Amino acid sequence: MIGARSFRTALNRALRQVVAPVVGASVVAYFAYHTVQGDRGLMALTQLQAQVTQAKAQLDQVRAEREAMERRARLLRPDNLDPDMLEEEARKVLDFSRPDDLVILLPGKPAPQEDKGTPGATPGKTP
Repeated sequence: MIGARSFRTALNRALRQVVAPVVGASVVAYFAYHTVQGDRGLMALTQLQAQVTQAKAQLDQVRAEREAMERRARLLRPDNLDPDMLEEEARKVLDFSRPDDLVILLPGKPAPQEDKGTPGATPGKTP
């Protein structure tokens, strides 16, 4: 009986010495894995940083487009009307060109039709 009891005690001691470090290592491994691969881990952080960089680039592009449009709109205001801008917009909207203009036809667009009713102006797409 003494041998069985001492064997059990030795086994319990050995299990305590092994189980606690295994459980501790498992907990550390769990948190380490989720620190890298989790929803809020390092991999997710790098993906979010890439998305932020892409969004900032898109924002800069949209801001530049907006500023260009605002500059063009300022040139068309009644208090500060630019004659060249007015002529450009009128020609674009009315689809007219002067006789001395060079009209470049882009592929895939229909050729302009001659308007014989308006002297001195020919309709055409301006580039």
